[in-house]
Amino acid sequence: MSTTLVIILTGGLFFLITCAAILDIARKDFGTIQAKALWAIVVALLPFVGVLAYFLFGFRRGRRPVAENPVD
Repeated sequence: MSTTLVIILTGGLFFLITCAAILDIARKDFGTIQAKALWAIVVALLPFVGVLAYFLFGFRRGRRPVAENPVD
């Protein structure tokens, strides 16, 4: 396997993980919009460290909103 292919696959993997983190941030309620925006900025601007920090420290802080009219 060539070095170029390894770099491309690794970059693609980190891109997908970053997208998953940003989607998770968008879905959750962090109490304030400032906290949500801060996590999104950290994840977006610090590519490897930001995602790692979010999954270590921020992932469990946010709460998924409860559906008002659940479908039976």
